[in-house]
Amino acid sequence: MGAQNPPDMDDVGMKATLDSRPVHRVYVDGFFMDKTDVTNAQFEAFVKATGYVTVAERKPRAEDFPGAPPENLVAGSVIFAPPDHPVPLNDYFQWWTYVPGANWRHPLGPKTSIIGKANYPAVHIAYEDALAYAKWAGKRLPTEAEWEFAARGGLAGKPYVWGNEFRPKGKWMANTHEGHFPDKDTGEDGYSGIAPVAKFPPNRYGLFDMAGNVWQWTSDWYRPDYYQKLEADGVARNPQGPDSAYDPSEPGHSKKAQRGGSFLCTDQYCSRYIVGTRGKGDVDTGTNHLGFRCVMSVQQWETAQKEPENHAPHRN
Repeated sequence: MGAQNPPDMDDVGMKATLDSRPVHRVYVDGFFMDKTDVTNAQFEAFVKATGYVTVAERKPRAEDFPGAPPENLVAGSVIFAPPDHPVPLNDYFQWWTYVPGANWRHPLGPKTSIIGKANYPAVHIAYEDALAYAKWAGKRLPTEAEWEFAARGGLAGKPYVWGNEFRPKGKWMANTHEGHFPDKDTGEDGYSGIAPVAKFPPNRYGLFDMAGNVWQWTSDWYRPDYYQKLEADGVARNPQGPDSAYDPSEPGHSKKAQRGGSFLCTDQYCSRYIVGTRGKGDVDTGTNHLGFRCVMSVQQWETAQKEPENHAPHRN
């Protein structure tokens, strides 16, 4: 588990991968994982059944944002908004913006919709939104260790979900960013921006989009030094993540680990489609390149098989 590719570099693109080191050994019990990220159609079924309202659809509370002007406390979410010209890559606020009215139903703002996009990943999903869906579906979110075990598909030590080469025989294997980041995605892989699920080859375990397209939540709190502890433990069995979150760049923020990269990943800035690398995100924040998928333990699966059809968990 972890990444050290390329082994003679600390950076992948412009972003250090030191938090994914040292490479270490883990053991996980058997589990089942969704073949794809949770789609708009699946998330809509959950919302219709429960009346659930996502974090992005709720008006922010003043006590959570002390000092914020009341006019800024508007429901919405963060969206990638590429500039119309090349910009220095040392300030991500040049391409991220908070958009009132953006949420899973309106992924690029209030004038957009998911009509005709039932098979796209549900995005703008905060951590508690993902937890709520998973509970309704009779599932849970994967640990980081489970996620990486599944993503590798048996190819231990390889830099990519599919092997050693980013484009084997010239074939695009994931939805990533081509062209010039952040102002121009040429869509050479077939998609400029987000893609429907399962449009690229699955890994050896039959899982789609374990690299690129949208980031995926895991259940682990994020700490950059966590892998050092795991290495010291020898072979860590079913690691559940650290007890608390800590990000030295934003020490007051509660963050969970995210995995897989997204359609914005590029070797010019952040190549987090490399399978052992890690992402992180505030638990109360979603974006238009962040989704999730669920897992079930073997015991959960066996129990589900015995349930009547109208009570069985929602599977994919």
